[in-house]
Order: sequence, then C-alpha cells, then structure tokens
Amino acid sequence: MSTFQAPKGTYDLLPPRSATFLAVREAISAPLKNSGYGYVETPGFENVELFSRGVGESTDIVSKEMYTLTTKGGDQLALRPEGTASVLRAALQGNLHKLGGLPVKLWYSGSYYRYERAQAGRYRHFSQVGAEAIGAEDPALDAELIILADQAYRSLGLRNFRILLNSLGDKECRPVYREALQAFLRGLDLDAETVRRAEINPLRVLDDKRTDVQKQLVGAPMLRDYLCDACKAYHEEVRALVTAAGVVFEDDEKLVRGLDYYTRTTFEFVHDGLGSQSAVGGGGRYDGLSEMIGGPALPSVGWALGVDRTVLALEAEGVELDIPSATSVFAVALGAAKPVLFGLVTELRRAGVAADISYGGKGLKGAMKDANRSGARFALVAGDRDLEEGVVQLKDMQSGEQTPVALADVVATVRARLA
Repeated sequence: MSTFQAPKGTYDLLPPRSATFLAVREAISAPLKNSGYGYVETPGFENVELFSRGVGESTDIVSKEMYTLTTKGGDQLALRPEGTASVLRAALQGNLHKLGGLPVKLWYSGSYYRYERAQAGRYRHFSQVGAEAIGAEDPALDAELIILADQAYRSLGLRNFRILLNSLGDKECRPVYREALQAFLRGLDLDAETVRRAEINPLRVLDDKRTDVQKQLVGAPMLRDYLCDACKAYHEEVRALVTAAGVVFEDDEKLVRGLDYYTRTTFEFVHDGLGSQSAVGGGGRYDGLSEMIGGPALPSVGWALGVDRTVLALEAEGVELDIPSATSVFAVALGAAKPVLFGLVTELRRAGVAADISYGGKGLKGAMKDANRSGARFALVAGDRDLEEGVVQLKDMQSGEQTPVALADVVATVRARLA
C-alpha cells in the first residue's frame, strides 16, 4: 500500500528547513511590530462574494484560480486567495474603524490558496506575511510600508531585489485613461478572453505576460500622461519620502499588479534570481475597497510578502540565516539515571532553558549521536555511579570538556554557562 502524498502544488514544511521559514516570518513581522501594527488572524475561507467584489471578477485570481466550495447549507465559500479583503472585512466587522485613532494598522501571517500551474516558486498553497494600514489617506503611510518591507528584506541579508513603483490614479483620472486604453486595445488582434478582460478592466491587459500581447502594446497610452494634479502630487510625495529614507526604487509605468482594488500607489518587490516567478511581494493603496465590500469610505494601503519566494530568494543569493539551535542542553541517561535526568530536563525547561533527552533506551554511543544531532551547547551525562556520588557530568559539546556538577546545582550552573 503506497503512502499518501501532499496534493499537487503544495508542500510540507519539515525540520530543518522549516526553521528558515519561521525565521523569515519573524524577520518580516519584526519591523511591523515595532511600528504600531497589531496582529490579526482571519479564517482560511470566506464568502465567495468578498473576493469577487473586492479582488475583481476580471482577475485571474477570481476567474481561474480560486478554490470554491458549497457547504451542506448551500453557502458559497472560497479558500482565501489573498489577505487584504479578509483583513479589511474583519476590521469592519470588528468596528475597529470606529474606535478612533485611524489608521488601524494590522499585520498578519498565514496560508493562501490559488489553483495555479504548479512550478518552482508558484504553489497552490503558499505562505505570506502582510500588513494593512486602514482608514487614512497619507503618502507617509505608503512610504512607511515600502520602507518597512525594504528593512525586513535587508535584515535577512537580501541585497539583489528591486522595488518597482507606479501610480494607478484615482476615481477622478483613471476613468479617462481607461477609455483611452480601451480605444487603443479595440484596435489590436486579441483573443476573445483578452477582449472580454479589456472591457471589464483594461489595465489588467497591460499585465499580460504573453510576448505576442506585449508586442502589440507598444505605443499604448501611458497612465502617467492622464494622472490628475492631485494624484501626481501624491505620488511625488511618496517618492520623495521613500528617497529621503535611503530606499532605492525604480519607476515602472506598466506596473498594475494582479488585483482590481488598487488605486494610486502600487509597488512590487522583485528578485532577478528567481526566473519567471520574480515577484517576492508587493502591494499598494486601495482607497475604494471598503466601499466595494459594503463598508464606509476608508482609504487604505498595504502589502503582502511571500515567505516561500523570500526563502527561494535567500537560496538564490546563497544567504544562510544564523538560526540558533532549538536545543541548548541534551541529557544522556545511562542505567537507572533516566528518572533523575528526566526530572532535571523538566526543571531546566521550567527555568527557560531549551532542553531535550534521549529516548528509547539507547546506549551511550547512540544517545551521544542524538546529542550531536540536536545541536545542543551542552550535554548532561549520568549513570549509576554518578548518581551514587550525587553528580551529573556537564559536557561542553564544542570543546569536549566535561565537569561534574552536583544535582542541586545543575539548573543554576547551566544557566550561568549559557549566559
């Protein structure tokens, strides 16, 4: 009988590699925790309409990639394909916007699901850390989020990433550009599906990666030429604030991102070492999304960074994270010493020391192999004779030096040596 395999396009996180994913999540979230962002967690599935309204029916995410299901009660649900709509829904439902002190600043971490063609860097189940600043229209918020993402990546040791930046205009100037772009697109030789998309959201056609489409887009009207004075001024302030912080970016006039809710500022983090799946994260401003899903006007901005892609970027650059061992002390019990050492391990854990012990009745050689594999700084070794003398042997796993320590002094001695 064959064993079950993980579904196609998904992956299991197992030690030791899982420690890298945890370290990446911590590094991305650390600057957010230090900047007033509180943690939010939402369900893994939501009402289908939340995404069809918020993300946009013309997007590949909604039209092709969303996992949907019908409950026994007849409700139409979808596994969440992205985080922003869910977080905004939760903030509205929790009335966070009514508590004063806007913006509401939230960060989150979780798994997301899209039915995509599985390949390296593009999975059907993937992990993201995201941040949203809800309820304020301020270029400083847009700049803050770009700077915090840059800080997170640099704290991990990443260097070969680029930040692409653009403005998508607002409800005043984008409709004028939309009409001009649609008029241009109607003159091209596009397939039926792309023509349909162009009528719903023509900006999405600019995001089409197919070479034959991109060739036809040469000479297309550019959004920058249609931005109103307010959007131009807003974008220039974002650029100035990011530049003043020493963060380098590139202006990308074709950057539209894959979700319909973006307005004004939009940005993407790309890493050239990842091939076709070069985007490691991105985001932007979504001033109308709250109204799209039934809430009040709440101008907002946010981003999501892919944990999986960030790990691949680290591997592409050859960056190895300095991840401390999960175990500081490993106990090796010989003869009748197991209950005593088990008790010491329990005491050490209660004292905040990461400790483990060899299980399964192994001899000295096998147990010391376990100690080596654990990466522990010290080993506690004891047999019958040690117990008769009221001591255990404290072995330094780096130097090999071994010293007897009285049973009553083990916890204090270990803590002092580790400090």
